Amino acid sequence: MLTPFSENGFSRSEEVLLATIHDVAARAGVSPATVSRFLRGQRVRSAEAIQAAVDELDYWPSATAQSLQSGRTHTIGVVVPDITNPYFAAVVKGMESVTRHTDYRIQLANTDESSEREDAVLAEMIRRVDGIILAPATEQDQTPMYVRDAGVPLVFVDRDLLGGEHFDAVLVNNVKGGRQAGEHLLGLGHTRIAAISGSQDTTPGRCRREGFVQALTAAGVEIPPEHDLVGDFREESGYQLALSLLSLPEPPTAVFSANNLMTLGALKALHDLRTDIPGEISLIGFDDLDTGSLLRPPLTVIDRPMVEQGALAMRLLLRRFEDQYANDGARRIVLDTKLIERASTAPPRKPRIAAGAGRTGKGRQR
Repeated sequence: MLTPFSENGFSRSEEVLLATIHDVAARAGVSPATVSRFLRGQRVRSAEAIQAAVDELDYWPSATAQSLQSGRTHTIGVVVPDITNPYFAAVVKGMESVTRHTDYRIQLANTDESSEREDAVLAEMIRRVDGIILAPATEQDQTPMYVRDAGVPLVFVDRDLLGGEHFDAVLVNNVKGGRQAGEHLLGLGHTRIAAISGSQDTTPGRCRREGFVQALTAAGVEIPPEHDLVGDFREESGYQLALSLLSLPEPPTAVFSANNLMTLGALKALHDLRTDIPGEISLIGFDDLDTGSLLRPPLTVIDRPMVEQGALAMRLLLRRFEDQYANDGARRIVLDTKLIERASTAPPRKPRIAAGAGRTGKGRQR
């Protein structure tokens, strides 16, 4: 019997009718089991009649049926911590640029920076996909170990685990990126510098701060606790932490924000308080934005190849599906970062000399 189908999932008589394997069998004059064997590539009687019926009815075997026959779902799970972050949108775009040339499709899940949510997503996903690309919520996650033990190929992107060297991964040199940001601000002459870092139980949060502090320490510049702030990679935390820096009796003259969303939050705070950028405070972010060059002033950033990162992660995972590579040692790819210097950073403004300061003339005579 032909099955009514509609895009919203409900059956309606006016919608397109999809053929079933029973329709093909009836049209070809064979049993459904014979059609099933034909679709698996086996030699059967009446093969020409079956192929003609498939063509006439425009029959497509269901994904479920195909997976039962092949042991493959042709689905790849992609799990990210924040689906609203433009960085992860670019990474997924890179993955899709690879899968569009294959018969694999992507199933995307968001953990909302929650380890508990990640555990639930992975527990459900491992039964439905052939492999997973994961940006772990924290470096202490244990669930990826269970995914590996279940025999599901797993690749990390952007983030790593402590002791995760046995997993394939595509990362960036976050330490170098943080160091580049610090050296850029130091090179402009800043010494009163603050950092808005990401969560310290994640690879990018910990490593970017580490590189930034390394640069300042090497130059003999100390970062006081009130300038060394930690957010959660979200826009609101960037906004609130920037406000706290601006409320200090002596605010910093430069700020490094360790991801794009926190940078947007910091920009909003600076604009809300009518703070001149870079006249009063220079701002450098990590990860470029599509609108970075259009902002006023255009934003100085540490950038990385986001789309390429996603494409490489997908290629690593597809490679694991090939028998000759299934048991190879872990492949770890670390991409470089680069400084894009625009107008949001500049040398610190020289302090104004108060009127009358420095005069050496004699006082009035009586």
